[in-house]
Amino acid sequence: MKRVPLIKMLAGSALALAVVSTPVIAGDSSSKDKKEALYPNATRKEPKLDLSSDKDQKAINAGLDAVNDQEKDKAVQLLQPIADGSKSKYAQALALQGLANLRYNDGDVKGAIDLLKRALDNGVLPNDTYFQLEYELAQFYVADEQYQLALDTIAKWRAEGRKETADSYALEGNAYYRLEKFPEAIAAIKKAQSLTDKPNDSWNQILMASYSESGQADQAAQLAQQQLASNPNDPNALNNAVSVLMQAQKYPEAIALMEKAKAAGSFKQEKDYVNLAKLYLITGQDSSDQKGPASKAMATLDEGLSKGVVQPTAENYMLLGAASYLADNSSKALDAYKKAIPEAKDGEPNIRAGQLLLADNKYSEAKGLLQQGIDKGVQHKGTAYMLLAEACRGLKDKPGTIAAMEKAAQDPETSAKAKAWLKAQGASK
Repeated sequence: MKRVPLIKMLAGSALALAVVSTPVIAGDSSSKDKKEALYPNATRKEPKLDLSSDKDQKAINAGLDAVNDQEKDKAVQLLQPIADGSKSKYAQALALQGLANLRYNDGDVKGAIDLLKRALDNGVLPNDTYFQLEYELAQFYVADEQYQLALDTIAKWRAEGRKETADSYALEGNAYYRLEKFPEAIAAIKKAQSLTDKPNDSWNQILMASYSESGQADQAAQLAQQQLASNPNDPNALNNAVSVLMQAQKYPEAIALMEKAKAAGSFKQEKDYVNLAKLYLITGQDSSDQKGPASKAMATLDEGLSKGVVQPTAENYMLLGAASYLADNSSKALDAYKKAIPEAKDGEPNIRAGQLLLADNKYSEAKGLLQQGIDKGVQHKGTAYMLLAEACRGLKDKPGTIAAMEKAAQDPETSAKAKAWLKAQGASK
């Protein structure tokens, strides 16, 4: 499924995993819960209870309490015999739902789904318990990435239980988003938000992502900025706003938000400085003035490094090198690339540094760095050999130049150019 960059999506709605029923002895009206029914308009006929054993009732109570207290071994010891052999189908169903929760907590979602379906299918659960477990089944389906089954289950729950909740529409919106049915996801999330005065912040993430994926970038950006205005100190709100503004290619607006946050002292994480620097470089690519944005990117990274927030990694030094080079500060770029060399897993910073040294006619140092980079491994090996050939040529090392060009001729990216040069020199084989 598609995912929106930088927007952190939840795997599913928060699951209400506490067991939802206490057993009632059939015919014992004094023990029945007198509270208002949760599903008073349900179309499902209320079944008759068949639990008549005090022993089973006590065991189920203790077992379900153990589930809620996360005492797995005790819960299994109490509930498994009831699920396997109780004469009461009602008791079996309650035991199965408790065991289903244990399976879910252990990460066995498919096993949890199987047990919960068995609890629902035996036909004797009271309506309040039945519909709560059916809703939980829909949540389990989302957690197991069975999104269409989740939607089908929610539709059945809503039709038969005759109940609408904000959470159920939010769960529906999540499932639609995962199925890339973005208009349906938008409608469901909006419905969820209309049913409560305390909407979950994660719902806006789904809504923004759905707007972005359906080509409604302006709506996504507007929503993100509204969310940030309501939560100016929330780093997630800032990241979401920047993300959707970038997707809408509203780079100046994204930069303005991040600069405002930085000035307010809200930059606490490495990614804040790195993302802002990258934004400056992106804007510089489409500008007639690359130097200005690149200089700001360079300054942003310098600030982060000086504060110890941006770590001295190869990736960060490579980014600083690129920003410095575009800012027309070759000496700073060379320094950054050299600092990246011992931290890097490949030879890319060697090649960048070698290229800058060539421009400064420092052929001997360039040759050493280029050869080290090639030996360490580079993505564009042919280009690296072409640069090595240039260093050798500057050192008047003709055999070395020919040897490097012959290597470059073996790479499809540089083959034609290298072969033409070898031919002109009468060195082609």
